[in-house]
Amino acid sequence: MSGIDPQGHGSASMKIAQELANDIMAGKLQPGDRLGEVVLAERFDISRGPVREALRSLVALGLVTFTPNIGASVRVMTAADAKALYEVRAALETEAARLAALNVDDSAKAALQPLLDMDAHSVASHPSGAYLQRSGDRDFHNLIAQLSGNELIRRALSEELYPQLVLLRSQHKNVRGRGQVALKEHQRIVEAIMERDSELAALLMRRHLTASWNAFSSQLENNME
Repeated sequence: MSGIDPQGHGSASMKIAQELANDIMAGKLQPGDRLGEVVLAERFDISRGPVREALRSLVALGLVTFTPNIGASVRVMTAADAKALYEVRAALETEAARLAALNVDDSAKAALQPLLDMDAHSVASHPSGAYLQRSGDRDFHNLIAQLSGNELIRRALSEELYPQLVLLRSQHKNVRGRGQVALKEHQRIVEAIMERDSELAALLMRRHLTASWNAFSSQLENNME
């Protein structure tokens, strides 16, 4: 998340924000956990100023919430938050897939197939498991965003939306048993991209994300009962 310190208040706050973001997305810090400035200043052996700026950056990224008279805490994602997140994701990733098909070249094809092969191996090893999102260009959706060639779409997805998606999944867990189905959906999207069929790639991506949301929302309802 290279844009984690957009106001440019120094490397100290940027480093703190990055480490806290990593802890949140790894599940070391759970939704609802308090992020006290004094405790964090002691942890990082620094004054409260950079800590405060780091927390503001994380609020802007949607990973942390701030409540007056209480302070900062790891964001708790509601059902409404999840729905809004998936709606924005569907819009951006559908366009990313369309653009990726228009821009595909030999280097893109060389990146896509090994990634699918790696994911197929992971799914085969855990056939009843969830389709786990990886980090960086080792993740299918991150790679499609990158191959779109649109930097605004890539940043919006990779640096802002995906971290929130990781937080959502850490709170409500992944949908077990969807790995094999999701892999097949990814394979069809890649086929359309490699054939430069932009409209089909966009359609298949939207269908994929709709199926993902339907499965996740059903689990979400069960978790919140």
